[in-house]
Amino acid sequence: MYGVPLTKHAKKILLLGSGELGKEVMIEAQRLGVETIAVDRYADAPAMQVAHRSHVVDMLDGEALRAIIESEKPDLIVPEVEAIQTQVLVDLEKEGYNVVPTASATKLTMDREGIRRMANEDLGLPTAKYAFANSLEELKEAVKEIGVPCVIKPLMSSSGKGQSLCRSFDDVEASWQEAIEGGRGKSTRVIVEEFIHFDSEITLLTVRSASGTAYCPPIGHVQKDGDYIQSWQPHPMSEEQIKESEEIAKKITDALGGYGLFGVELFLTKDKVYFSEVSPRPHDTGLVTLATQNLSEFALHVRAVLGFPITNIHLHTPGASHAIKATEESPSYQLAGMEEALAVENTQLRVFGKPDTKIGRRLAVTLSTADTTDKACELSKEAAEKINIIYER
Repeated sequence: MYGVPLTKHAKKILLLGSGELGKEVMIEAQRLGVETIAVDRYADAPAMQVAHRSHVVDMLDGEALRAIIESEKPDLIVPEVEAIQTQVLVDLEKEGYNVVPTASATKLTMDREGIRRMANEDLGLPTAKYAFANSLEELKEAVKEIGVPCVIKPLMSSSGKGQSLCRSFDDVEASWQEAIEGGRGKSTRVIVEEFIHFDSEITLLTVRSASGTAYCPPIGHVQKDGDYIQSWQPHPMSEEQIKESEEIAKKITDALGGYGLFGVELFLTKDKVYFSEVSPRPHDTGLVTLATQNLSEFALHVRAVLGFPITNIHLHTPGASHAIKATEESPSYQLAGMEEALAVENTQLRVFGKPDTKIGRRLAVTLSTADTTDKACELSKEAAEKINIIYER
């Protein structure tokens, strides 16, 4: 049974991380009568603007994080970002709190080393060759072992921060600096990955719910500097590739356990599917599902974590999304060209409402539908290019 929000019988979700993905999660939760609490390190984050109430705290401060959770006593704790003191979540789960999908899954997936070792060494999933390094000297040795080009990433980061393509040994020091500066937390450990010459990369949104495991149609995407620029659904794949991708996704999500939506990232080559990463929450490339599916990835996540059945995931139409990103840092900004963007046929616009800008920060996204994904990609790109960001200087 569910009470209504702000009463003693209310079902409460506390969201850790309140960006644009969390905003959509909050909206979907409220549609089902759930009381929502948004938490982030800065004020007026997107999800805070739609939640019943919010808190500002450094989520890497375990004591401060615990204090908020104990005061709110939520029914569900839903992590949405990597920069969280995950050991606190592990401890709270032992004390009876419900962490989505589980505290161990949250801790493991926020550590690239843990999830890579599980995928490759424990589950035997195909991955790129990899190595780890704790210093610049160790990194140089790791790059020699893996070879160039290779990809260097911090163990904990999001939206491609700190990730770089190391094309030659002359680039190693610069890649080290970028990884250290772009990582979250205090770790100076990095991962070096073999560069896979893939044909395409996809996100396979995988839902674990009371109804079992289900998959959304595959989402193709283009990334730049490790961060998504454009995504489309469905991505063309052979039946064999889809089968192999679903098998990989089921193995990794079964190992992580719990209910919720997982974003499983995969590389597709001519004759193989490689596991890349997994996020135990909605994925940025999955924003396209706001326009394409009967249930968006956010609706699926909320239904799953609340224990509700999911009986049908249906693709209404091919579609595409295109990110709109800041190119400057500014304490204040405005968006111009919204009228022109919305005049593009079959196109929607989602403005996230972030209070300031940083270089590369996503501020909005266009969503377009069409008879084909190619046409939808053209429309979403056309609409995105009509938005002009006016920075306060």
